[in-house]
Amino acid sequence: MPLVTPLSADSDPDVAKLAEFFNETLGYCPNSVLTMMRRPRIAKAFIELNMAVMENSGRVTSALKRLVGYVASNAAGCRYCQAHTIRAAERYGAEQEQLENVWDYRTHSAFSDAERTALDLALAASTIPNAVDEELQARLQQHWTDEEIVELLGVISLFGYLNRWNDSMATTLEEDGEASGLQWLSNRGWSKGKHT
Repeated sequence: MPLVTPLSADSDPDVAKLAEFFNETLGYCPNSVLTMMRRPRIAKAFIELNMAVMENSGRVTSALKRLVGYVASNAAGCRYCQAHTIRAAERYGAEQEQLENVWDYRTHSAFSDAERTALDLALAASTIPNAVDEELQARLQQHWTDEEIVELLGVISLFGYLNRWNDSMATTLEEDGEASGLQWLSNRGWSKGKHT
């Protein structure tokens, strides 16, 4: 049971209009945003940040951003965000081999060295204490520009916020999010856990 019950999507017209962004991303407005709507300024600021972070400005694709979010959420243990990020990765065109083998990104041929480095960053930056070291920094600079590294860390940091929000709130996972989690992640033991 969630700590705070989500509001209906039409409880604040301004937030509801901004939240249409998620119809493309997930196919629905997530319960996390509907909970944030209890303080509309938080919901608006979060949606604006999400739109800025997920905007495509170069080689960091929408699919890769969602896979980065997935690895970060997996490291944090947030099953709600794991389901959402794998769903969004699928919706944004991640290859089936990547979706099926994201757990093995370090060795699987579906991932390039640049993608592996980005996903290593997601894991290291989401670990407590932070595990980003000089070796990883050097690899990042071999594969990604400074602007692209900022994009990648933007995604990781956004999901740091969401992981804490959704795990603490025990946000109820939506039916479509659960279906994506079961499809792509259950072979490694994923379940919705407390997000019922």
